[in-house]
Amino acid sequence: VLLGSGLTVLSQPLMYVKVLVQVGYEPLPPTLGRNIFGRQVYQLPGLFSYATHIVKVDGRAGLFKGLAPRLCSSAIGTVVHSKVLQELPTPPWGQLPLSGGLFPPDSCFPLQPGTSKKEPVSSLEQVLKETSREMVARSAATLITHPFHVITLRCMVQFIGRETKYSGTLSAFTTIYREEGILGFFAGLIPRLLGDILSLWLCNMLAYLINTYALENGVGSAPGSGVPGADGGSSRGVLRAMTPFGGIQELSLLSQVSTMTEMKSYSQAVTGFFASMLTYPFVLVSNLMAVNNCGLAGGLLPYAPTYSSWLDCWSQLHREGNMSRGNSLFFRKVPAGKRYVWE
Repeated sequence: VLLGSGLTVLSQPLMYVKVLVQVGYEPLPPTLGRNIFGRQVYQLPGLFSYATHIVKVDGRAGLFKGLAPRLCSSAIGTVVHSKVLQELPTPPWGQLPLSGGLFPPDSCFPLQPGTSKKEPVSSLEQVLKETSREMVARSAATLITHPFHVITLRCMVQFIGRETKYSGTLSAFTTIYREEGILGFFAGLIPRLLGDILSLWLCNMLAYLINTYALENGVGSAPGSGVPGADGGSSRGVLRAMTPFGGIQELSLLSQVSTMTEMKSYSQAVTGFFASMLTYPFVLVSNLMAVNNCGLAGGLLPYAPTYSSWLDCWSQLHREGNMSRGNSLFFRKVPAGKRYVWE
């Protein structure tokens, strides 16, 4: 919890700028700069220019608006996630580490002498069951903490109209309940849940496919590797370990295990990044629905019309070509044919 809180504090300015960009707030005019290929293009202000503007208006403390409810959300979410995982039945192979990706135990390397092996379980079955457990735990945490997420976003968006409507966490709960009822605490929940679930399954299934059909088969089918390949070949590495040069073969085998572990960690990062890019529109729509028509300037025209539902928000963003707005905070090229009004 403490580590998560520290990361939350450090990432707060980044999220603050990202939310304002997602809403469509552009307080600074475009500037003439160069893209990664060296061509001159008009660019919208990036992270550091945007953050500098916020500091000029509200001081350094202004970068941390909405931090208190976000810390509550992070701490409560961590506890709920852990408790739900404890209550759910643990698979017979034990709980596997989950960090955005799922990697079943290596079955392509022989067991060490003296160890026993339980009844074999399909690696795909492990991925499906463990991902399902993680999905339930994450969904429960998201459901419980979403009211704090809504308050966090509204505290940030107040910067646009200089409002003080959501000045504290407890008073914000009272304001939302008085004006919108219980449903106000869950504005934008459905696209957020869908995005989390799709991202989790995409990440884990892609990681499983890469690890099973690209990494393990690739290493296992290497000449002289001593590791059974995809065709279930003989375990020559074990036989060679009985020869006078067995020590060398064992070191080679351990080296391959270490290499595969590193490659799997890389595949986890790649699949996580890929999944987050594909599901980013759900994040954008969820955040926009959380602040839409809530009485703040950032949730009204000219920044956003009143959406009838999150599907209406999705369709309008899609028509405007804004499905990736806020996805990048660097090299923000001004889209062709669009005009921006700045202060």
